[in-house]
Amino acid sequence: MTRRLPPGRRMNALERVISNNKAAEELLRSLQEEFKALKNEKALRRIEELKVENDVLRKQIESARQQLIELETRNGKKQIPVPGQVAATVDVTPVVVKVEQSLKAEQPAVQQKAAEGKQQKEKKPKKDKPAVEGKGTAAAGAASAAEEPPIDVGRLDMRVGKIVEVSRHPDADALYLEKIDVGEPNPRTIISGLVRFVPIEEMQDRLVVVLCNLKPAKMRGILSEGMVMCASTPEKVEVLAPPAGSVPGDLVHVEGYPRVPDAVMNPKKKIFETVAPDLHTNEQLVACYKEGPFVVPGKGQVVSQTLKNVHVK
Repeated sequence: MTRRLPPGRRMNALERVISNNKAAEELLRSLQEEFKALKNEKALRRIEELKVENDVLRKQIESARQQLIELETRNGKKQIPVPGQVAATVDVTPVVVKVEQSLKAEQPAVQQKAAEGKQQKEKKPKKDKPAVEGKGTAAAGAASAAEEPPIDVGRLDMRVGKIVEVSRHPDADALYLEKIDVGEPNPRTIISGLVRFVPIEEMQDRLVVVLCNLKPAKMRGILSEGMVMCASTPEKVEVLAPPAGSVPGDLVHVEGYPRVPDAVMNPKKKIFETVAPDLHTNEQLVACYKEGPFVVPGKGQVVSQTLKNVHVK
């Protein structure tokens, strides 16, 4: 026999069930809000971490760029700013998206672009129209001329060097075999035909001017990586002397001629052969190109000891 509750008690029990159901729904909503807040907080914390990492990377990149510019400048490479150039930075900005929905939304567009790309590849490329004589070729020539600096002493990479080691060439009595510090990580091996003109004890630890961007060439089986610049006559040769206070790696400039040296001069262009006839010493013993003196900026002029109005080579 089933016992039935009075109507009043049945209503109270139903109200309690409804109330408990509402409380459960509120608790569920509260838990969902808490979970969402925790996810947002974690995402914001990760964003802050990425911003800090981004700043560190940006500073490292800028430091590396400055070091590269400094090394290139020390090696005589002119820095030419590019108009509108923007320094490269690392940008890490997380975007919270629903990946599956995004992929589904983008799929038709991607397929359409792929189809368009395939159609374009199937089309035959149009042949370029030949340049009109006197117009296209002239423009190309003008552009090429603008890129190529003039052939003058500015194309020579002359630097102060110090002879840190010198000996006689093992296979040539008239040649010295020198190790010269020109401000690079390792000394350069340079061979000079100075045995008849300069005693070996005067060569050791001497400051000289070195032409550094000649194409390396073997001299009696040993690769020579430059040339010591000298004032010269058939009877006498004097090694050019940098100004007091010069150090290995100092760049030698010629007044009136911007310094834009090639990394290595192309022998086919005969740059040095074109410049050489105008290299000389003047009445005051100063080494010059035409009328422009050789100088180490802030330190003084490059000179010979006694030879005036003679060729420099």
